[in-house]
Amino acid sequence: MKNLKKSRWALALGMASLFQVACQRQPSGNAVATTSSTNSVSTGNAGRNMSRAEVEKTIYDGIEFDMPKVKETKFPNYSVPITKYGAVPDGITKNTQAFERAIADVAAKGGGRVVIPRGLWLTGPIVMKSNINLHAEAGSMVIFSRDFDDYPLIKTSFEGLNTYRNQSPISGNNLENIAITGEGTFDGNGDAWRPVKKSKMTEGQWKNLTKTGVLSDDGKTWYPTANSKKGDSKDNFNVPNFKTKEEFEAVKDYLRPVLLSFVSCKRVLLDGPTFQNSPAWNIHPLMCEDIIIKNLNVRNPWYSQNGDGLDLESCKNALVYNNTFDVGDDAICFKSGKDKDGRDRGMPTENVIVKNNVVYHGHGGFVVGSEMSGGVRNIHVSNCTFMGTDIGLRFKSTRGRGGLVENIWISNIDMINIPTQAISFNLFYGGNSPTMDQDEKDGGAAKEEKLVPVDEKTPSFKNIWMRNITVSGADEAVALQGLPEMNLQNVNIENAYLKATKGISAVDATGINLKNVHVITEKGPALTIFNSKNVNVEGLTFKTPSGPAVRVVGAKTQNVKLAGKDFQNAANQVSKSKDLGSSAVTIQ
Repeated sequence: MKNLKKSRWALALGMASLFQVACQRQPSGNAVATTSSTNSVSTGNAGRNMSRAEVEKTIYDGIEFDMPKVKETKFPNYSVPITKYGAVPDGITKNTQAFERAIADVAAKGGGRVVIPRGLWLTGPIVMKSNINLHAEAGSMVIFSRDFDDYPLIKTSFEGLNTYRNQSPISGNNLENIAITGEGTFDGNGDAWRPVKKSKMTEGQWKNLTKTGVLSDDGKTWYPTANSKKGDSKDNFNVPNFKTKEEFEAVKDYLRPVLLSFVSCKRVLLDGPTFQNSPAWNIHPLMCEDIIIKNLNVRNPWYSQNGDGLDLESCKNALVYNNTFDVGDDAICFKSGKDKDGRDRGMPTENVIVKNNVVYHGHGGFVVGSEMSGGVRNIHVSNCTFMGTDIGLRFKSTRGRGGLVENIWISNIDMINIPTQAISFNLFYGGNSPTMDQDEKDGGAAKEEKLVPVDEKTPSFKNIWMRNITVSGADEAVALQGLPEMNLQNVNIENAYLKATKGISAVDATGINLKNVHVITEKGPALTIFNSKNVNVEGLTFKTPSGPAVRVVGAKTQNVKLAGKDFQNAANQVSKSKDLGSSAVTIQ
């Protein structure tokens, strides 16, 4: 037994080293097959460790749904440097007009490239036009102004709600054929905007920060201005429930913009730059179509509130690949509006390929929700590595959202050092981060048993396939939690190696299929099933410290099928509560 433990530990260390070099695995191009009766997926593992160029060539290979090819950008051979209009690269001179005039020049000629040479370029907001490729050369850094007056209030959508917000540092509305390319950096100067919690700073950092700004009444949160503090309220969750623009103007400093906002745009390319230090979310395409996001470095401080990496909202036909994320909130996140505003919009995020991305810090590696009221469907995620994200694969919603999330295929995912759940479905999400501060209360983890009527406000998650999943270190391997009135439906996990403190749990779930899943836990059973139906487990292998490997409880639990070959002593390895029906569990 000691030798076995040493072997497992050595294996975990070896895997960690490999993950940090390259853990990008690519299924073979013709290895996917689906059947109409079961929607099962068979994926090969040929072509591991493909280069970025190889991923580019095979981006549409192995996709399980009818994925239209994304329409690509194309620009005339006309180029203007911002220096033509007097831009000065000293990091002090404000170059807002130079950017504006260079973009207008290129647009007037029918399109082309606006070039940002090497240097430090301070500017106010950059407003894109159709047929513009904003190209940031290597060594260039665009630094957005800390002057809040440079950013007027505009009507927009934030966190899925129709509202007012400060204009984004980079924006474009109703445009076609736009791109931001090159190897430069766009810095949103987010530290000028964001509140900061004392618990997320060292004593020295906090002392230095509080030389400016104002503190909350309890002294635990820093705000950049009194105006910003005035806007913060525990019942508004970042979007004040105001009626008039004047009310928003009174707390303008609190209304942090996203760094990049493209709304209702077609044929969008983001290729190469670093986007960092955003006031709120980093990259936010909203109601866009034909989007390619590749080769980006997306960064935010780990303490940045609402510091998401990418929020793809109500978008159609998109590619997200060969990117690196290290952010303060969810990294790759799909949304479609919140509550009534999202349902009224009625635009799902659909037809998206996510391949070959690496996520370091973040609340979630790949995330759906919680603002998903317009739906999310037809998503392929593969060959991604999550290192230290709070949660790896994260699905979240709550009563009141409505919306349907369906047809998600996830494969070849490697995770290490996950502080909470490696895979999480939480339909009681309350808005807090997975790893909460001491002064926060868990708004989503408490289990509610109360049934409510099913209506348009009831969220539904179903038809999700996950295969070839490796987890080397997590607090909990898998947490599947649906609603009592709307169970989580048809979640399939196949070919998984899960090493975590705690194992797999399924609560209020229907149609859960586990096949060839190996679970190593430090406490508790490998699998717990509570008030769930139509659960099939085959090829379960496990190593648990003591007690039963499988625990089945709940009077509503029905039709749980366990493969007898998985258990040497089922009488001791499978625990059944007294409230189960006589035929609730079968071991075959």
